[in-house]
Amino acid sequence: MSKKERGKGEKGKIWELYEIKDGKVIRKNRICPKCGGGVFLAKHGDRLSCGKCGYTEKKK
Repeated sequence: MSKKERGKGEKGKIWELYEIKDGKVIRKNRICPKCGGGVFLAKHGDRLSCGKCGYTEKKK
């Protein structure tokens, strides 16, 4: 979603990428194996991809 669609000053919904269970933080998306921690793989219809380095995995 572009900044224009979100509106001025609105942030992305980063809280949707994490979950708290038993006092521990759980990441919902996979982490990019090339970039390391803090960079998630985006979920698309047929693949997972990294927006930073371009790493791509096909879904089964």
